[in-house]
Amino acid sequence: MTQTIGFIGSGKMAQAMIAGIVRSEIVQPADIIITSKTSETREKTAQQYGVQTASSNKEAAKKSTILFLGITPDLHSEVIADIRDETADDTIIVTIAAGITTADISRMFGRAMSVVRTMPNTPSLAGEGMTAVCSNDQVSETKLSGICDILSSFGKVEVISEKLMDAIPSISGSSPAYVYMMIEAMADGGVKQGLKRDQAYRLAAQAVLGAAKMVLDTELHPGVLKDQVCSPGGATIEAVSTLEKEQFRGSILNAMESCTKKVKELGSK
Repeated sequence: MTQTIGFIGSGKMAQAMIAGIVRSEIVQPADIIITSKTSETREKTAQQYGVQTASSNKEAAKKSTILFLGITPDLHSEVIADIRDETADDTIIVTIAAGITTADISRMFGRAMSVVRTMPNTPSLAGEGMTAVCSNDQVSETKLSGICDILSSFGKVEVISEKLMDAIPSISGSSPAYVYMMIEAMADGGVKQGLKRDQAYRLAAQAVLGAAKMVLDTELHPGVLKDQVCSPGGATIEAVSTLEKEQFRGSILNAMESCTKKVKELGSK
């Protein structure tokens, strides 16, 4: 049976997913159907990726065997109220919003639904996303594996317990923003010392990319890799010492805690 993947909402994250799915040929572009708030976004996305467009959320829900809800947390009740009568009982609902649980989705539909909860991040746009995934008991291992294959088309996937999902935005969902700030600060430091702005951004970004790849490829503890860069009495350990004095690690921990607190607040509304 041919599956049809629907997207209610065609924002940047949804477009990153669509690009990965089309690139991987998991389904044909004609088997993807999208909606959007604006006709301009809808038509532009359809033209770029060759996917179908729906005239309404109801139409997309009715035609989809897998339905991604690419909407903000506050819109879920409204959108689901609109589509629930058009959505088949065996449709797999995939959420990408912070704080919305699988139980919330079934409650909004008014019946047990197969729900997969995900938390992707914006590097999905570059095919280097990190998506955390969990599901409710209505989703079989085979169906969950199929969803993970879709998500793997634009990055890495980790299946976790739902009780841990509220912690994911702080470590992989929102954290690219922290890294962008660090890259910007590093580039500013380079410019201050005489480098051209474009060179400074390239140097800083590649250093971050390379460091991340070292962690993933070597599987060594980050502290071990840090120690390998720090020569006795050298410039790097001097910089590390300054970062410790300025509570670099403590600031990141505090930022993550505040992020998780906000996620829980969003989910309680």
